[in-house]
Amino acid sequence: MKQQLIFTNNTAETIDTLVGRLAPSSLVVITDDNVDRLVLPQLQADSKALAGAYVIKCRPGDENKNLDALSTVWTELERAGATRSSLVLNIGGGMITDMGGFAAAAYKRGMRFINVPTTLLAAVDASVGGKTGINFNGYKNEVGAFAESEAAIISTVYFKTLSHTELLSGYAEMLKHALLQSREAFASLLDFDIDNSTASGERMLALLQTSVEIKRRIVETDLHEHGLRRALNLGHTVGHAFESYAMRRESPVPHGYAVAWGMVVELVISHLMLDFPTELLHSYADYVRTRYGAFDITCDDYPALLELMAHDKKNRTPDIINFSLLRDCGDVVIDSTVSADNIKAALDIYRDLMGI
Repeated sequence: MKQQLIFTNNTAETIDTLVGRLAPSSLVVITDDNVDRLVLPQLQADSKALAGAYVIKCRPGDENKNLDALSTVWTELERAGATRSSLVLNIGGGMITDMGGFAAAAYKRGMRFINVPTTLLAAVDASVGGKTGINFNGYKNEVGAFAESEAAIISTVYFKTLSHTELLSGYAEMLKHALLQSREAFASLLDFDIDNSTASGERMLALLQTSVEIKRRIVETDLHEHGLRRALNLGHTVGHAFESYAMRRESPVPHGYAVAWGMVVELVISHLMLDFPTELLHSYADYVRTRYGAFDITCDDYPALLELMAHDKKNRTPDIINFSLLRDCGDVVIDSTVSADNIKAALDIYRDLMGI
C-alpha cells in the first residue's frame, strides 16, 4: 500500500509539508458546506498552501454522493484549470473522501490526491485503503475505482465538531476491525466509554491508530479485494442493504449505524453456520441495542433486503450471496455463501435481539 498514513493533530503544518514535497502545479480543495463553515477557515488561516487553494463545495450527506454531484466536481476542476500535475485535497467525511477520490482518479485519467478526514468514520474507514466511488441507481457505492491517495492525514482535532451520532457511526467500524483482530481488541473497545470520552483526546487518537493499522495490514496483502481484504466486508453485506433500504424509504441512516446493525445479523449467521461464540454475539448485540437502537424491519421487508444483498458488488454471481463471517474474533472465513432461508432466520433472530 503506497498510501502514507500520518497520525497527527498538527494538520495544517502537515499539509504544507506534503504540498511542498509533491510540488503540484495547483491545489484544489474538495469539501462540503459543513466543513467549509466549521473547519476550513482555521485550516486556511494556519496553512500557507490552503490559503490560495481553489475550493469546491458539495452538499453534505451520503445521499448527495451521486452522479450529479460528481459531474459538478469535474466541472469545477475544469473551471479551476486543474491538470494531471495538480493536487486535490479531500477535506471532510467519508462522502467527500469517497467522491473526491473518485473524481481525482478519473479526471484527466488520474490526479494525485490527499485525504484529510474530519469525521471518525472517514478517519478509520473511507479515507484509508484506496476505495473510491459514488452511489448509483439506489445502490451503495455502485460505481467507483480502486485509487490510493498519496497520504491520509488522520487527526482527532476535528472530532469536537461532531455529534454523538457521528462519533458512534465511526466507532462501529472500529468495532468491526477489533472483531477481525482478537477478543482482547474487541473487549478494549467495549470497555472504552465512547459515550463520555473526550473525542479529540490522546486516548482516542491511540485507539484510532490501532484500528487503522489493523485495516492497513489487511489491505496491504490484497489491495484490489481478490481475497483477504474481503474480511473488511464484515457487517457490510447486510449493512449496505439496510442503508440502501433506508434511502428507498426516504429516511437515510448513518453508514456506521447500518454497519453496526448489519454486524449483528452477520454474527448471528456466523453463530448458525460457524458456531461463533454465543457470549460474544450477545455482548455485541447488547452493546448495539443500547447505543445504536435498531433498524426497524418486519418479515415483509425481507424480500427487498434479500434483493439488495443479492445485488451487492462483492457477489460473483447474482443468485449467490457472499458473506465474510467469523468463527471467533480474529478467525474470519471469507466467501461464505448463505442461503436465503438462513438469512431470513438470522433476520428473525436479529429482531429478537434488538427487541423489535
